[in-house]
Amino acid sequence: MDGDAARRAVEAVWRIESARIVGALTRYTRDFELAEDVAQEALAAALVSWPRDGTPRDPAAWLIATARRRAIDAYRRRAGRDERYAALAHGLAEGEVVVGGPTAPGAGAGAGDPGAEPALLDPERIDDDVLALMFVSCHPVLSREARIALTLRVVGGLTSEEIARAFLVPVATVQARITRAKKTIAAAQVPFEVPDGEDRVARLSSVRNVLYVIFTEGSSATSGDDWIRHDLAREAVRLTRVLTRLAPEPETFGLLALLELTAARFPARTGPSGEPILLEDQDRRRWDRAAITRGRAALRRGVGPAGMGSYALQAAIAECHAVAASVPETDWERIVVLYEALGRIAPSPVVDLNRAVAVAMAHGPDLGLRVVDGLADQGVLAGSHLLPGVRGELLSRLGRTAEARGEYLHAAELCGNAAERGVLEAKAAALP
Repeated sequence: MDGDAARRAVEAVWRIESARIVGALTRYTRDFELAEDVAQEALAAALVSWPRDGTPRDPAAWLIATARRRAIDAYRRRAGRDERYAALAHGLAEGEVVVGGPTAPGAGAGAGDPGAEPALLDPERIDDDVLALMFVSCHPVLSREARIALTLRVVGGLTSEEIARAFLVPVATVQARITRAKKTIAAAQVPFEVPDGEDRVARLSSVRNVLYVIFTEGSSATSGDDWIRHDLAREAVRLTRVLTRLAPEPETFGLLALLELTAARFPARTGPSGEPILLEDQDRRRWDRAAITRGRAALRRGVGPAGMGSYALQAAIAECHAVAASVPETDWERIVVLYEALGRIAPSPVVDLNRAVAVAMAHGPDLGLRVVDGLADQGVLAGSHLLPGVRGELLSRLGRTAEARGEYLHAAELCGNAAERGVLEAKAAALP
């Protein structure tokens, strides 16, 4: 196998299996930082071994076997023959067998041969391992930025370079966040387990929030030249699907519904050159009908005994757009009601601003502008381009073009995304 083919094979295996591999190693070593480090070392070893010896029949088992031996070496270096190393060595002496069997013909035995390793990828434990890994990566002891970076790295399988590219930050910044996160987890002695009771509810909420933030940045990038970062959004959808299998709770399905219904509009949201296309100008025939179907099915499972949670309410709003034939035919009255409900259970200035837009569509721009002006008087969203952008739109519809132009240009000055900034500037220029 040539080097490029081997690298592609390694990258594909890692992207698909990384969460299971790191989860199994963390359960085995009881040391999250060590597990992630030795998994990366195994990945580097595969890049050397697979082009020479061929891809193993069970690549994940090969990576786990190699990483496990690196972990034993680390314990040997760290503490000699202490109790922990003795227990690990005893496991080797028992001759346990790994799922997947020996490597492919021609592949080297020895350090990377999974044939003599224990069954770390236990089918009965895989789901628990991956869910526990999510809980560790999204632990509240970490900052939001650290949770995002760690989740994308150890659960999503993204490299530091890919994460840095997605969030437009230096690679060194991402690496530093990941390193600090692992040290924080170790210092806080965060257990590798699926928590119970109220702790589970709180931690699951943190996991959902991280996935939501990742998707939001992908669907409406806050900086850079691209309006949509498809890879980031797709990864959030994929991980949320995994979460619905591991923790099939109503609000998790509500989140999946929101992501599917929002992503369904992606094909029509940009033009041939990547330029943004606003909702009223989108060709709805290009919307992804399969994603809409999946989203609506998830939304039906997103209604719990107490009704809809915040993600399900947002998904219900997205559904109103998804089923409407056009902007004028959208059920704006229902959207207003949904935003009012969302504002009660998850109050936010952005929710209030979106409700103002819905009010304007349902009852006229003058009523919507009153809501927006009330938010401006409160000083909320100061420094954000969102409020002046909406105010400019409503002023334009009322014929107050000079004021509208000023608001559009002010919003453009505040906007960090080049594509969206161009839309705002074009609106200002188009006013008579």
